[in-house]
Amino acid sequence: MQPKIYSLIALFIFCMSCEEKPKEPVQEIEKDFAIDYEKFTLDNGLEVILHQDNSDPIVAVATIMHVGSNREKPGKTGFAHFFEHMSFNDSENVPVGANRKMIPEWGGSRNGGTSNDYTVYYEVVPKDAFEKILWIDSDRFGYMINTVTKAALEREKQVVKNEKRQRVDNAAYGYTDEIIRSNLYPEGHPYNWTVIGSLPDLQAATIEDVKEFYNQYYGASNATLVIAGDIDFEETKTLVEKWFGEIPSGPEVESLQPQPVTLAETKSLYFEDNFAKLPELRMVFPSVEEYHKDSYALQILGQLLSGSKNAPLYQVVVEEQKLAPNISTYQYSSELAGEFVFRVRANEQTNLDAVKKAIDSGLIRFEKNGVNERDLKRIKAELETNLYQGVSTVLNKAFQLGQDNEFAGDPSYITKTAKLTNAVSADDVMRVYKQYIKNKNYVMTSVVPKGQLDLVVLDAKEATVWIEEVKQDVASEEVGQGEEAEYEKTVSKYDRSEPAFGELPKFKMPAIWTENLENGMRVFGIENNETPLVQFDITIPGGQLLDPKNKAGVASMLSNLMLEGTANKTPAELEEAIGLLGATINMYSTNEDFHITGTCLEKNFEETIALVKEIILEPRWDEAEYKRLMQGLETNLKDRESNPNAIASLAYNQLLYGKNHPSAIPGSGTLESFKNISLDDLKAYYSNLVPENANFHIAGAMSKSETLGVLETLNTWKGQAPQIPTFQLPSENNKNTIYFIDVPDSKQSVLNIGKLALSATNDDAQSLDFANEILGGGSSGRLFQTLRIEKGYTYGAYSGTGTSLEVAPFTVRSSVRANATLKSLEIIQDMVANYAENFTEADVELTKNKLLKANTRAYESLGAKLAILRNISKYGYSNDYIEKNQAALIAMTLEDYKNIINKYLQEPEMIYVIVGDKATQWSEIKKLGKPVVELDIFGNPK
Repeated sequence: MQPKIYSLIALFIFCMSCEEKPKEPVQEIEKDFAIDYEKFTLDNGLEVILHQDNSDPIVAVATIMHVGSNREKPGKTGFAHFFEHMSFNDSENVPVGANRKMIPEWGGSRNGGTSNDYTVYYEVVPKDAFEKILWIDSDRFGYMINTVTKAALEREKQVVKNEKRQRVDNAAYGYTDEIIRSNLYPEGHPYNWTVIGSLPDLQAATIEDVKEFYNQYYGASNATLVIAGDIDFEETKTLVEKWFGEIPSGPEVESLQPQPVTLAETKSLYFEDNFAKLPELRMVFPSVEEYHKDSYALQILGQLLSGSKNAPLYQVVVEEQKLAPNISTYQYSSELAGEFVFRVRANEQTNLDAVKKAIDSGLIRFEKNGVNERDLKRIKAELETNLYQGVSTVLNKAFQLGQDNEFAGDPSYITKTAKLTNAVSADDVMRVYKQYIKNKNYVMTSVVPKGQLDLVVLDAKEATVWIEEVKQDVASEEVGQGEEAEYEKTVSKYDRSEPAFGELPKFKMPAIWTENLENGMRVFGIENNETPLVQFDITIPGGQLLDPKNKAGVASMLSNLMLEGTANKTPAELEEAIGLLGATINMYSTNEDFHITGTCLEKNFEETIALVKEIILEPRWDEAEYKRLMQGLETNLKDRESNPNAIASLAYNQLLYGKNHPSAIPGSGTLESFKNISLDDLKAYYSNLVPENANFHIAGAMSKSETLGVLETLNTWKGQAPQIPTFQLPSENNKNTIYFIDVPDSKQSVLNIGKLALSATNDDAQSLDFANEILGGGSSGRLFQTLRIEKGYTYGAYSGTGTSLEVAPFTVRSSVRANATLKSLEIIQDMVANYAENFTEADVELTKNKLLKANTRAYESLGAKLAILRNISKYGYSNDYIEKNQAALIAMTLEDYKNIINKYLQEPEMIYVIVGDKATQWSEIKKLGKPVVELDIFGNPK
């Protein structure tokens, strides 16, 4: 995993440029916004930050190592990311594989990530596992290097290879980052290579290389440890000293100074992409590093150029010349340097020279019109909401405190970030535009589908990319657990054996209130005052089920069009009105429901709901916007054809439900159904949006009386609910058959394996979820442990049952190395077929403990609380359904588990959908002994 933890301001600013006069005054963000914390330093140099948050019985732990790919050397790239993987395998005082397996079994979640600049390890656990997580985390940090074996090294190489195949080689536009980096940054610059690095470099890695990297960078003085959640400061200090205090300081790691780059000339490069279906243009300008004073103005510049209806690049590229459904411009800052990026994924068969010329035209318009002062005020209103959203969970608070401490030297830097952003003026924005963009050199990439070189920018030069060849029967890729290392344990003055659990925290359902509005809409609420935020959702039954026959996508398109203005507001004016409140309002349609959602500060809830009412009751029916959205939809549907996972999902659902069932068709429709949709279809569907049978869900800093007082305004919204149609499931389910879809030269095979199981209203639904936990419930599941940890065939493998009123499928999903396709299928087939027989009393106990404890952290966010309310309103669950499910889980016996598995998970009734390289895999999959049928990428028999 390779995330980028941005400063919150940089991550969450989303600016829109409009002209309507706002209600005054427009507030700026609070100047003293901060997160409370206590900081201290251990004798070994480890900096520790504590934050107390007792709202949930959970604790988040994040260790941020000041080492990323920027510390690597040419010829040894990808080591920081590879070492992150190695760190999860074993350590001196923790059982082999415990980090990936035990933490989920304690009810926790865990992961790591590597960027250009840092490596982060993080966990969130129930409070009773707090000391256990300090034990396992400190052992990974300070006591793992002696346990590294050649077998573990070779196995993890395969896992990282699979990650690269999944994220880069088997993904459209996956090589673009490599092309940009190698041309933007000179040889030897720490950002000249990608974080995942070169696979030949990785394959050549030795144990000596791993140890050298660890000894150089994994000292305590090169890290920040953050602990946030339900903790006692004095007790935590004692525990941190015990578990982390003996970790060696390590050698001094020299601080890296900013290394901005300049380009002597503009570089234009092209690449034919095996997966891409659309041409894409990127332009990347060298800019400034994270925390540089100009980074704040550049972030705002990015949103002013393209982030609204009135933004000049949006106007020219999208609205006027209709070259693409959207355009994005943004500042991307890292520790040593930064990039300002222009990115356009154009409509099918669009010449990228035209896109480049349109961007130039939009920039000329920006220079002429300048920056509207009102846009800056609106950004600050949006920013206040986003600041609170960005630290609304204990893990996000830990990330923010740790990043700002490690890279800015100040855990409370978020306060400075807010002030620096507030201080940005229109003159600042124009200054950075002239300083970093206007008439400056850049790297430009034209990535086009195979055989469409006529679309690249004129005079572009071919980019060079190293592409792996995956071969059958490669002995070095067959790996296993291997022998454990032999070593002498590091001496400690403490007992470093596994500590006991603390007192078991008990999950209790939050208080839920309900009420009915006069117009027939039901209201469900949870009051939570941790932050001054509110999240809400209006769920209207129907969704895609109400789409006209052969016109799948009508509900989805309506949800997009209704946000394009109202009868009294142009699209730009509506966009600005929402932004000035620091709010977000969205609409979307699912298979069974139509949703209107929003987030705002509590103080702006009334005005936000007033806008929601206007959107619902006074649609604009803007024909120009409708045509633009339809063109964008056509482009997005074409782009979907480049995604192997989307290809697999489409065929899988069609085979399960039959092509005429709404659940077989993506909510946005298909290129075939898209052609049948008209604006009149959307107007006809609009009559289905009525409050009768609809449900309003709200979570956040609003009481019942305050909420109902505001929602009275919605009583003028009236209407009679339509009859929701029902659809027959196919009598034949294509069982026990393999369906293969050829995507030539695929480095991985995408696997979807399963069958229709049950509806969320079925009394067995929760029991089946419980029963799946051992098989495919995260990294501790047998699928993950076998296919990734033991065999190195995949980056991940999971299983589970969907949630819907309609019967939902049980599905096993994975993307496996192409030359391990057959072996992976054999393992999955055997594991599912014998699951009931191999389920033990120990599995019963493990499932119970894991899921009971996981509930303590599962409902922390406002979004999770909204999900509780949606489950209650949609499926008729009781207000204490989670507690009842817990009681049912405790009562389940081994026989109950075996019965539920045998009832719903019969392997011979399952279908196998595989998307991969036919040239190498067709003869292999036939060895599984099932009938094999070839389909095209649309799920049709070939």
